[in-house]
Amino acid sequence: MLFTAFYLILFIFLIVGWLRLKQTFYPVKTVFKTKVTVLIAARNEEAGIHKTIEDILAQQYPKELLEVIIADDHSTDRTAEIISGYADRGIKLLQLKEDRALNSYKKKAISEAIRLSTGDLMVATDADCRMGPHWLAAVVSRFEESNVLMLSSPVAFFEDKNLFESMQALEFSAFIGLGASTIGNKKASTCNGANLAYKKSIFNEVGGFKGIDDLASGDDELLLQKIAAKYPNGIGFLKQREAIVYTHAKPTWEDFKQQRRRWASKSVKYKDKSIVALAVGFWLFNVLIMVNLAAGIFNPYYLKVAVIQILLKIFAEGIFLMLIAAFFNRRKLLLLLPLGSLLHVFYVVYIGIIGNKGTYEWKGRKVH
Repeated sequence: MLFTAFYLILFIFLIVGWLRLKQTFYPVKTVFKTKVTVLIAARNEEAGIHKTIEDILAQQYPKELLEVIIADDHSTDRTAEIISGYADRGIKLLQLKEDRALNSYKKKAISEAIRLSTGDLMVATDADCRMGPHWLAAVVSRFEESNVLMLSSPVAFFEDKNLFESMQALEFSAFIGLGASTIGNKKASTCNGANLAYKKSIFNEVGGFKGIDDLASGDDELLLQKIAAKYPNGIGFLKQREAIVYTHAKPTWEDFKQQRRRWASKSVKYKDKSIVALAVGFWLFNVLIMVNLAAGIFNPYYLKVAVIQILLKIFAEGIFLMLIAAFFNRRKLLLLLPLGSLLHVFYVVYIGIIGNKGTYEWKGRKVH
């Protein structure tokens, strides 16, 4: 029962971390002094990038303090053309023209955009995201009212079309809650690049993506860990509904699997080994459940142990997710918890095995 106890303690740790974060309520500031650069790396996003751009242009933030740079990462569709169509409204297009293969095109795109930027605060999001009109004001308000160097903000799935996407929405909210909770406990571990802000000076001070640029992914949490290693109290999480950025779940199992493989591949670069230990312990607990289920075929005792472990897993995750789902105003997703928690056992073990092996596909490229 050692790993079961570990799992329960882990979720107590997460619940405490979430509760330590003070929720901010609207209204936010209306007078600002910070020059902001919104950064987007885009590749083959012709279907929806105009919606993201329109949302950014609709932000209730002083236009003279806002710069938007979208780096087109060798798109083969009309992405660059669509971005160019907004030039007269202040949207700047940066087109990457790499003549050699890279394993981290996104980090290259962001680095080049930061190099060209004139803002003091970099606010990163993705080309398929949606946000409300007070998103940017909420983020900048937190920076101007505190001493944070990097600010992770909430991301949520929306417009779920089926059970598969709704289950992803529940799991993704747990992932965002996990990152927020570790920040609340001053042990920053993860964040999401779809809603991440940091001072340009701190990005340059830690050497940007140097040392983590051999991985295709990791422009978010690996950068967070670089900054946290030097400034452990410099990381914040914005627990505010106006700051939520919305995106979509993956439509197919294959897309979902490739995304999770990409996320899992970053773990090999974690500098804080306590975070690695937590991740390994989390994985081993799920392995143990699978082992007990298999052993239960031959001995009913192990089946009883597995059932107890699954029930405790649902209980611990349920308390945590009630808090997170309430914040995102998606309490109905909790109805999926029993099924999701059970399937999560097998999925976590599987992704943990394949996550750091071989190549995976991202944006039409084979990367590792």
